[in-house]
Amino acid sequence: MTQTMRTALASLAVGALVATSANAQTLTAGMDRGTPDLKSAGALAFGPDGVLFVGDSAGAAVFAIATDDTECACEGAIEAAKINERIAAELGTESREILINDLAVNPASGKAYLSVSRGRGPDAEPAIVRVEPSGVVEVMDLSDVPFAKAMLPNPPDPNAEERGRSLRSQSITDLVFADGRLFVAGLSNEEFSSRLMAIPVPFQAEAESASLEIYHGAHGRFETRSPIRTFIATQLQGEPYLMAAYTCTPLVKIPMQELQAGAHVKGTTIAELGNRNTPLDMVSYQKDGRDLLLIANSARGVMKLDAGPATSIEGITTRIEDTAGLDYETLGQLNGVVQLDRLDDGHALILVQDDSGAQDLQTIELP
Repeated sequence: MTQTMRTALASLAVGALVATSANAQTLTAGMDRGTPDLKSAGALAFGPDGVLFVGDSAGAAVFAIATDDTECACEGAIEAAKINERIAAELGTESREILINDLAVNPASGKAYLSVSRGRGPDAEPAIVRVEPSGVVEVMDLSDVPFAKAMLPNPPDPNAEERGRSLRSQSITDLVFADGRLFVAGLSNEEFSSRLMAIPVPFQAEAESASLEIYHGAHGRFETRSPIRTFIATQLQGEPYLMAAYTCTPLVKIPMQELQAGAHVKGTTIAELGNRNTPLDMVSYQKDGRDLLLIANSARGVMKLDAGPATSIEGITTRIEDTAGLDYETLGQLNGVVQLDRLDDGHALILVQDDSGAQDLQTIELP
């Protein structure tokens, strides 16, 4: 099994995550069996048939793990109060030593998966936790599983920092699986350090990537060093796009057809959602005939946007003092949301943190 990949970014289309046997066989082809040597566990994404992708920023690698979780639980809503305390108990520590990094719902089973750090420093230990619809918490045993690993080319140096923040920790900021490819956003050590890779699955060829440039209205300039914080693959009026959100908070559309191996891509900024804010997670969905986005933020709550006008809206290319572009609604009833993912066509699973630090998994109806 080759551990490097080659990116084919031409002529991409967004495919539905349909767990067919053919897709499953392709996705697991060539996997080794053993223990993934995770240095960290951050961004998560699911492919067909229960294959879980895990971003390992510390190790500058991505893993594909066959979870063997392929039977639908069919129990609907997931509710798990004080999930961080329950995970801490399973890992033999205290909740203050637990950091939940990402949330992903397995579409094959309806179960939730959380990437976790046990500890808060550079020696933190990674773990993957599964949560049943009944609320039962299980730490996955990764000692003997089918998996594949792909190293990222040209990651930031492990000791490099900017404004006191590790650049290596941002080598993978988010993952999306679509149309047989794993999209990886993050930073590299190249001149245009913000990049987006599309890794064909299974991981069998060398990686190449596209660098990204966006206009940041709050800063009044074009930027090539700020990484995507969260993104999704979606369709707007039948055309495939990536929708990406950045710190402070430009929302950018990237047409799939413009992504080619080695290209320098200029995304179109379609909204400025306010500065002094970091987007945390995003989902797309359809309701009442509209294409909608739900974005959780560090300082500006959960926003609901109608993405339909994104195909025709004029891009932002001048300095913006506050907000501009696509209209949005802040959902005041959703407070403290730090992660979210679609549970089904009508519901989302959210991770909510209160002022005491306690975190709950809750199911909500998509607004």
